[in-house]
Amino acid sequence: MSGTSVDGIDAVLLDVSSFDQPQIISTYSAAMPAALRTTLRQLATPGTNEIDLAGQAHTELGERYAEAAIALIDQAAGTKVCVIGCHGQTVRHRPSGKHPFTLQLGNGALLCQRTGIPVVTDFRSADMAAGGQGAPFAPFFHRAVFSSHRATRAIVNLGGIANVTVLPKDSGSNVIGFDTGPASCLMDAWIEKHHGKRFDENGDWAASGKLSDDLLQQCLSDPYFHAAPPKSTGREYFNLDWLAQQLNTLPEPLIPSTVQNTLAQLTARSIVDQLPPAVDQVFVCGGGVHNGYLRGLLDHLTTVSVADTSELGIAPEWIEASAFAWMATATLQHTPSTLPSVTGARQASITGAIYYP
Repeated sequence: MSGTSVDGIDAVLLDVSSFDQPQIISTYSAAMPAALRTTLRQLATPGTNEIDLAGQAHTELGERYAEAAIALIDQAAGTKVCVIGCHGQTVRHRPSGKHPFTLQLGNGALLCQRTGIPVVTDFRSADMAAGGQGAPFAPFFHRAVFSSHRATRAIVNLGGIANVTVLPKDSGSNVIGFDTGPASCLMDAWIEKHHGKRFDENGDWAASGKLSDDLLQQCLSDPYFHAAPPKSTGREYFNLDWLAQQLNTLPEPLIPSTVQNTLAQLTARSIVDQLPPAVDQVFVCGGGVHNGYLRGLLDHLTTVSVADTSELGIAPEWIEASAFAWMATATLQHTPSTLPSVTGARQASITGAIYYP
C-alpha cells in the first residue's frame, strides 16, 4: 500500500487461514524514492506530459512494490504466500461527472512476474462500474475485524485524506463510510512549501501557530464538507491551489504558522463535525496518529473516547495494507468485497484484476 501522502510503501504478511480473524505475521516499510515521489505528486494534479510520466511511474512502482514484497517474504522464510493484494498509487480520482473514473498506478503484471505470486490489483474499478464511488474500501475490512455489539465505533483513517467508517453495534444496520476531507495532505504540502520538510513532526509547527477563525470558516464553507455520503475525494481536489483560493478571500495575508495551525484545526473539525451522534467510540489509524497536536484536537472536540487501533489488535500503521491483502484473498475466493452502503454502488462486487505467473 502507498497512500495519498506518497511517503512510502507499506507491506503486510497476513495470515488468512482464519478468514474472519486475519493475523499479521510480519511487516515491512520502505521510503518512496524522492524522484518517484515528486513525479507521483505531480501526477496527482492536472498537468502536461502526463501519459509518459504516468507510464514510467506505473512501471517503476511495480518494481518498488516487488522489492517490498520480496523483502517482506524473505523476513518470514518458509511462509506460503497465496496472493499479493496491491492497491497501487492513486493519481486521479473523479467519482462524479458524466464519465467517472479512478486511476491507480503500479504495474501488477510486473509485480506478479518479479515475485512469481498471483497479484490482485485495480480494486476500485468494479465498484465504479456498478455506479459506486470506488472509495473508501477499507470499511469492508473494518467491519470484519473491528465491529462490536457493545458499541457503535468510528474508525478514522488519518492519511493524506481522512476517511471514517461507522460500525453500528446493531449488526442489522448498514455500515457507513466516506472521506471527510483532508487529513495531512494540506499540512504536508504547506510545511514542504515553507520549510522543505515532508511533514510536520508531531504537529509542532502547527502547535506554534494561532488559529485564524476567518480562514477556518472559509475552508469549512466548501461544499464538499456539507455533501451527504456517499462521497470520496483526493489530492486532485484538496491541494495548495485549493488552499490559495481560500487564502485569497481574506482581507490580509496570514503568517505561515497560523495557516498550519488552521489546517490542523480544519482536519479535526471536518472529521468531528461529520461523525454521526450515535458514535460511542473513536479509533484512529494511519500516519496521522503520530501528529500529537492533531490527536489532541480530536480529543478536545469529541465527547467520546479517542484511541488508536492498536487497542483493537492491529497497529494503526498497518490497517490499509492489511485490508487489501485481505480483500485479495476474497477476490480469489470469488467473494464480494465492497459495501454498497458505503460507496453507493447498485450491488456488491468481486473486486480486482488478477495476474497469474
